[in-house]
Amino acid sequence: MSNETAQGLRPRAPASRGAVADFERVYRANVDAVTAFFARRSADPQVVADLTADTFVAAITSFAAFDPGRGTARAWVFGIARRVYAGHCEAYAQQRGRELRLAGRRELDTDHVEELIGRIDAERAGRRLVTELTALPEPDRAVIELVDLAGLRPAEAAAVLKASPGAVRMRLMRARSRLRKAAAAAPATTKRNTKGNDHD
Repeated sequence: MSNETAQGLRPRAPASRGAVADFERVYRANVDAVTAFFARRSADPQVVADLTADTFVAAITSFAAFDPGRGTARAWVFGIARRVYAGHCEAYAQQRGRELRLAGRRELDTDHVEELIGRIDAERAGRRLVTELTALPEPDRAVIELVDLAGLRPAEAAAVLKASPGAVRMRLMRARSRLRKAAAAAPATTKRNTKGNDHD
């Protein structure tokens, strides 16, 4: 329909069947981007699959509360994905419930594992960039990832981060400038180090 958004959502019909159809559209429109989001953070296909599944389980259980008037479906889903990943990191760091996760998780079939490995390989450069972004302050790092890696619009990233669009644009410009300066300085540093090694 003409009122469908780029994220696959249209205003929900009162009937539950309409809500289910709307969620299916949101899922199909965003599952690849969410999988890539987690593939930039983990090279383990099982972890990527679990986090993606956890994100959409959380999304479907709270879908009735989603208000399209407050932001796009993609921004809403990525907000959930960020919370899921933050919870995963906290649990991993503190080793809470780690044995339960390993014992209770669904085993992936061979085809699914191969598909996820392909996606993880495709995100190898993204993982390197995420690692390099650790030099940036966390707010700038989050903006770069959501806009430049995940493909959200600045207004959508602002909704995910609960910041004003103006603040997000300023962070984006600042972060991009820092990354350009770091990239420009890297060849010079490498060249100096190489020259120094020649004299050893």
